Amino acid sequence: MITSMTAFAQVEREQLSWQIRSVNHRFLDVSFRLPDHYKQLEPSLRTLVKKYLTRGKVEAVLRIASEREQAKILNEKQLHELHHNLNTIGDVIPNAQYPSTLDLLKWPGILGTEMYTEEQDDHISDLFKESLVSLVEMRNREGAETARLIEDKLTQLTEIIALVRAELPALLAHQKTRLLERVAELQTNLDQDRIHQELVFLANKADVAEELERLASHILEVRRALQADGASGRRLDFLMQELNREANTLSSKSIAVSSTLNAVDMKVIIEQMREQIQNIE
Repeated sequence: MITSMTAFAQVEREQLSWQIRSVNHRFLDVSFRLPDHYKQLEPSLRTLVKKYLTRGKVEAVLRIASEREQAKILNEKQLHELHHNLNTIGDVIPNAQYPSTLDLLKWPGILGTEMYTEEQDDHISDLFKESLVSLVEMRNREGAETARLIEDKLTQLTEIIALVRAELPALLAHQKTRLLERVAELQTNLDQDRIHQELVFLANKADVAEELERLASHILEVRRALQADGASGRRLDFLMQELNREANTLSSKSIAVSSTLNAVDMKVIIEQMREQIQNIE
């Protein structure tokens, strides 16, 4: 079954919260927003994403709710380093103004919160895996709905193909009758072989049986791709191009207004399917 590339998942556990968003993209593009003291987890988390997803632009955000709740802790090491640097500046620039105590407390890195220990890395990874599972489930649900919409469009397309095939003999007969009537109106003796040649040429020009067969074949391949396991987005996109090519050929071979309108309806349906397929993994 196909899966959508558009989804969202959020999983919270104790003081941690993972949010993952994914949208359509030609390849797998993953970005992380992690607190500074968790940056070292990014390579392993990125590897984990590749086990669950094949395509899509993915943004994963780790939030620590306790950062707002915990009491601020004075980073004495950072404060001593800052004090040393300020003294050095005072030696070079005697009249330099020292920051106030309040300014020192606002200095980046001077105040912080209690950080997690390395033992909690596994907990963060497990929670991220749970978030990925939730994301995949939503992508599967969205994919199933997309497949249903595409199947409806394929049914409409099949109905138009059947209509074109049913109308074709009558259209050819009508064109033949018009040609013979035109010859009679001219009141001239034309070579019967030449008339026969013109009728054969007209029939060949208007014959779209091959295009209709290819359209039916492509529709069958689309249905197979919708039921196939794994990523099918690129294959479906290619099939939309082939369907559109055949619809354009039908339009160019049209010998009646109804045929032209049918070809236009086909192209509209194909474009609607193509828009949906852009979100398929």
